[in-house]
Amino acid sequence: MFARRLEVVRRTITESRLQGFVVTSLPNIRYLTGFTGSNAILLLLPESGLIITDNRYKTQVAEEVSSVKRIAVQGSLVEKVSNVLNNNRRKRLGIEARSLTVATFRNLQRTLGKTTLVPTADVIERIRAFKDEDEISKIKRAAKITDRVFNKILAILKPGVRELEIAAEINYWHRHYGAQSEAFDPLVASGARGALPHGRASEKRIRESEMVTIDLGCTVEGYHCDMSRTVSLGKPPAEMKAVYETVLEAQRRSLDRALSGTPVRALDAIARTCIRRKGYGKFFCHSLGHGLGLEVHELPHVSSKSEEVLGDGSVITIEPGVYIPKLGGIRIEDDVVIRKNGNEVLNTAPKELIIV
Repeated sequence: MFARRLEVVRRTITESRLQGFVVTSLPNIRYLTGFTGSNAILLLLPESGLIITDNRYKTQVAEEVSSVKRIAVQGSLVEKVSNVLNNNRRKRLGIEARSLTVATFRNLQRTLGKTTLVPTADVIERIRAFKDEDEISKIKRAAKITDRVFNKILAILKPGVRELEIAAEINYWHRHYGAQSEAFDPLVASGARGALPHGRASEKRIRESEMVTIDLGCTVEGYHCDMSRTVSLGKPPAEMKAVYETVLEAQRRSLDRALSGTPVRALDAIARTCIRRKGYGKFFCHSLGHGLGLEVHELPHVSSKSEEVLGDGSVITIEPGVYIPKLGGIRIEDDVVIRKNGNEVLNTAPKELIIV
């Protein structure tokens, strides 16, 4: 698996007229080697590869990585990279502009002499955007756990419960059911706070007849899921019920068109048009979704500005939302695998308005 991924990246490097590539993004390093530590640099050359980490991970890198050579050092990782490259005399070296710090960039420039450092963007991320079945299976397992956690949370959603208590329960039950970690801090926003698209859980106590938006997700073997549902404690306000039906229709229409070959810009437009026609267009203030994988937000960008096209193996979220200041908000989000002849929605939690 890792050998195949490395070969694809090497071909891309060669096509870009580079004599080597320095990988500093930890998700990319994990994707290419399996290494899960927090400090490493991966040096890819046309004929070989080398992962450099520090001595804390000497045993771990030996256990996790077999596709490239491994070195654990006591001092600077950059110094070791420079030593290797100076011995190989590479003229054009690719670097990851999004993840390489300015300090590391300057250090490499200083120690590599005449080597030209060539900034690149999304070289490996574009490959990661199309998942294999092993990756998809991990996202599925994560989504299954999150579905179970959501059902558990429904049983404790009652007037008087603080948003922070709900978030704490989400954290506990994710791990109880087998997740390695949270994909992100759970978002819990009730009543008027629901108008905050990223409403962090607060000390606020949930009240009768309030809508509550819950955004939760977890990781399994490094792969993320991400789901949102909005529920009502008792009978919802009439306008919020109408907003809910609008968002649900927008999500369903988008799911119907989430197919291989569909430009993601067009997919975003489907949901946005549906919401705008109901008079709520100015309250849909974020992209329709995003890619999922080793990062909770990765390619493809599912937005009105994206130039990308969905393909077999793309895994995305579809999450239209409406957020009305001083009133509240609604978001419904599923994780979706794009297949050659359709799509697969990974979440099974109900989407019809739940009243608890």
